[in-house]
Amino acid sequence: MKIFLALWWVLLAPGSQAQTPRFCSLHGSVYITNNRAQADFIVYEEDSEAFADFLVYEEENRLYATEEGVWFFVDNPGLADFIIFLTPTKNEADFVIAYTDSPTFAGCN
Repeated sequence: MKIFLALWWVLLAPGSQAQTPRFCSLHGSVYITNNRAQADFIVYEEDSEAFADFLVYEEENRLYATEEGVWFFVDNPGLADFIIFLTPTKNEADFVIAYTDSPTFAGCN
């Protein structure tokens, strides 16, 4: 009985729900680096939104990149909120992105 109660506490206790992945809250200014060691995240670009973990809307104005998945790309790493490295190999990526035409659909899939 004690084992059952301990297992119940671990699996069903308040706060034991799965954590939202760290990348789900990404928004703001982004720099794409060629140096994997400099990157905060290793990212793979997918053509299809259906197979992506995260949908990105490319914003043209930095001031509007305030919602999850809305990214403004910068040319200077000092101006970036986070830095990504684009990998050609999907299994090396921290997460997979696809681009969307609407900021409404941006964010975790």
